[in-house]
Amino acid sequence: MGIMEIIGIAGSVSLLAGWRLYLSIFATGLAMRMEAIPLPNHLQSLDVLANPWVMGLAAVAAVAEFFADKVMWLDSAWDAIHTFVRPIGGALLALAIIDPADPATQVVAFLLGGGAALTAHAGKAGARGVVNASPEPVSNIAVSSVEDVATVGLLYLAYEYPYAAGAIALVLLAFVVWLIWVARKLVRGFFGRGSKAEPPPG
Repeated sequence: MGIMEIIGIAGSVSLLAGWRLYLSIFATGLAMRMEAIPLPNHLQSLDVLANPWVMGLAAVAAVAEFFADKVMWLDSAWDAIHTFVRPIGGALLALAIIDPADPATQVVAFLLGGGAALTAHAGKAGARGVVNASPEPVSNIAVSSVEDVATVGLLYLAYEYPYAAGAIALVLLAFVVWLIWVARKLVRGFFGRGSKAEPPPG
């Protein structure tokens, strides 16, 4: 496996951790226990994710996140709590994927992994805040369910097809940047309409 494939996997996993950290950990561990993910020798540090205790804790947290993420405004509170947790988790996952024999590359992976997870988290949280402004809960549940399915599917693609992992990471990054742009535009439009609706003084 070449360096570009490794970087692609690290980028994909880190970005997905910004959406669903616990689901990313549990799905990766489960796939490893089922031998669905054939990892090369230098990625064997990821074996810790297949530990029953790690998988159990990740599963409980993933279930809690699954329900919290589908309740209007509770999802935003959950995102706020995980503003620091997801980037650190994404950075550690990226660190585990990179070859430990190269400390310089590991430092870069740790920083980029944390940055990727933070960017994905910001896009998710911003978009969810806009969705929560909708008076009906259906859109919130639909968006959350799409994130669940996308996380599992993209994790599988990233590990099963490492040559495509880089493309997956780039598509995810572009999508996250687009989400942030849309959220900012909608928020500015909302506040702009609110200021125009205020009656003139006197």
